[in-house]
Amino acid sequence: MSSSFFIKNKENHKKGKSPAVSKRKSDGDSGAKSIKRAKKANPKHNEEISSDSETESSAVPKKRQPSEEIEYEETPQEKKLRLAKLYLEQLKEEEEKRAEEESFESDLIAGRLQEEVVRNLIAPDASEIRVLRGHKLPVTCLVITPDDKCIFSAAKDCSIVKWDVESGKKLHTIPGGRKGTEDRHVGHTAHILCMAMSSDGKYLATGDMNKLIMIWEAETCKHLYKFTGHKGPVSGLSFRKGTHDLYSASHDRSVKVWNVDENAYVETLFGHQDAITGLDSLSRERCVTAGGRDRTVRVWKIAEESQLVFYGHEGSIDCIQLINEEHMITGADDGSVCLWSVNKKKPLSTVKQAHGCHGDAGLEQPHWVASVAALQNSDTVASGSHNSQVQLWKCSQNYRGLEPLFSVPVSGFVNSLKFSSSGQFLVAGVGQEHRLGRWWRLKDAKNGIYIIPLKRKPPTQEEVND
Repeated sequence: MSSSFFIKNKENHKKGKSPAVSKRKSDGDSGAKSIKRAKKANPKHNEEISSDSETESSAVPKKRQPSEEIEYEETPQEKKLRLAKLYLEQLKEEEEKRAEEESFESDLIAGRLQEEVVRNLIAPDASEIRVLRGHKLPVTCLVITPDDKCIFSAAKDCSIVKWDVESGKKLHTIPGGRKGTEDRHVGHTAHILCMAMSSDGKYLATGDMNKLIMIWEAETCKHLYKFTGHKGPVSGLSFRKGTHDLYSASHDRSVKVWNVDENAYVETLFGHQDAITGLDSLSRERCVTAGGRDRTVRVWKIAEESQLVFYGHEGSIDCIQLINEEHMITGADDGSVCLWSVNKKKPLSTVKQAHGCHGDAGLEQPHWVASVAALQNSDTVASGSHNSQVQLWKCSQNYRGLEPLFSVPVSGFVNSLKFSSSGQFLVAGVGQEHRLGRWWRLKDAKNGIYIIPLKRKPPTQEEVND
């Protein structure tokens, strides 16, 4: 494997070290790597945990006093206790490994079932698409609860809205605050760029332009914690599936790991050469990121402290989504959509000008791909731009190519796309502007949430008989 593809983060960019960075040292005696962890904060709500906290103490550690090692004989009881503890640790490791393998196998089975479901997808009628209006400014991000009953959306108006899918009604609104009211306002006071929900539906995480991550109780929309430490806008969030470990990405080029249960900062990872624009993760202890104008996609292996680097797009990579543990989809402002395997450094397939072009003759520019989504463990993905269409794609056999299925009319910038867990509908977060800037403004577009039903062809007589 070439050096550009596999990078070992031993030194973590020495020149970029700062108090906010989790420092790693290699102990000359033991050779083991150690990761400094921030002190666990008191468990009360509305607390602020910072990745700076590990360096706040200025106390100088005392020098170790030389001491003679005292040898003593281990009693039979102590030996039994030690061996019992060792045996329990081995059992625990084996159980965790088995659980991870079973989870992976169940995902593969679910994938095969999903493939059967999505094989007969057909385009819905325009009249069947529902639009939920409630945000004053462009919607930037959204998530669907694991039970598919609710949608959370956020926008440039700094507000968060919880929607009921069936009725289309607002269940709760967390209003945005004005700039300068950060000390007294419970909520965001800057554009919200990203959000994520834990796989058990317990926690909602949101990130904004003010470098803040906020943690909410999803059921009640109660504010729990505030995470600080990023030096730029927070552009990507994802919970590791089956856990409450949170990965965050920022325009400061770093990825941070947090433990939400413990309200604690864990570590910081470096590697991107430009602002990170998107992040995603599934069950494994790893995440994937899109590096914007450094034109790289990276897979971060958290436990091994290493990263894989992928090249393929010609422009800024603005969005990324995992299809399964082995494949992912990305979109860029060069108008292309790429399909990747985590085992190959180049894309398996690239669709250029996926959403067409705009501009005067001879000066055409491709429509930027602003969002991508994948129906997990299936062969169906979607992409969104500002050409008034959401495009659905089918991955060909063994994920070797992308074939267009159909497009759905949606006017405006499609800033976020998410498939429901059941695959029954697709949700688009739409605005008059791109989520990361104000390069264009589409006056005819409506800021809102579009719920697009995914219809299937009725089975043929032969399929029924089978």
